[in-house]
Amino acid sequence: MLNGFLIAFPGGPELILIAFIVLLLFGGKKLPELMKGLGKGIREFNNAKANIESEVKESMKELENQPKSNKD
Repeated sequence: MLNGFLIAFPGGPELILIAFIVLLLFGGKKLPELMKGLGKGIREFNNAKANIESEVKESMKELENQPKSNKD
């Protein structure tokens, strides 16, 4: 099970090869724009995740603070 899991992640030589291919495809001038866009996307994703987490926590607090009613 563990061996199949480790095969999915590229190691050092594979990452260097991927970086070289990306450099060839996009060129040196487009690469900074690509990385800037990638960083912006990751930042927006993290902000959305934080907003959802805070909304869930607020909802949990509201549910905990509501008086419990007995339906018996």
